[in-house]
Amino acid sequence: MKLTEQEQTFHVLIIEDDLRIAEVNRLFVEKVKGFHVVGIAANELEAKEQLDILQPDLILLDIYFPDMNGLSILSYVKERHYDTDVIMMTAAKEVDTVVEAIRLGVFDFLTKPLIFERLQQTLHQYREFRSKLRSFKEENEHISQDEIDMLMKAGGLKGQKELPYVKGIDKITLEKVSALLKQTGELTTELVSQEIGTSRSTSRRYLEYLVLKGEARADLVYGVVGRPERVYRRV
Repeated sequence: MKLTEQEQTFHVLIIEDDLRIAEVNRLFVEKVKGFHVVGIAANELEAKEQLDILQPDLILLDIYFPDMNGLSILSYVKERHYDTDVIMMTAAKEVDTVVEAIRLGVFDFLTKPLIFERLQQTLHQYREFRSKLRSFKEENEHISQDEIDMLMKAGGLKGQKELPYVKGIDKITLEKVSALLKQTGELTTELVSQEIGTSRSTSRRYLEYLVLKGEARADLVYGVVGRPERVYRRV
């Protein structure tokens, strides 16, 4: 007998070193029908042990721990537990962290303290994604473009065309950098700094954000001497 979307229970592992926050997050998760927290891990050893033993469907994963970085656990999950999905949760909003988490295949990225309504929205979206994925596997040997698009739409950040707000990205500055890229076709951090007046580190942040949005791609260009230069080209 097949389980309906409403009947299926998703097992959730929370990886968070502050046990008070972890308990609040557990209460939030279990307020959403169909989600049950099967474990809480506070460090790298506990996280890997519980991952291997519990085989959760979904992980709520913090970024910063005394003995590890959450991104390393995310990499471990993607290498060893391919069917487990991850929602990152962190007080950090640095662009580089968000970009790396998304590139590693995170389902969504939530900032702390968690807002229940935002978490609930993500969990509902996750349930929809898993439901569609299961039905496609059960009913089809092949998948069409429309079905792929449907999965992408249901699949958290994998399917969003508009990125979430990220601290450090100003709309006006972003529009200037985007317009400059459209005008020139390719940019470097030095060129953006000269044209717009931002620092090179700030220029790089906006250029990487355009890569994340799909408006640019980054290539390494090797000169005769010195380190290779990162060049951003219009897509």
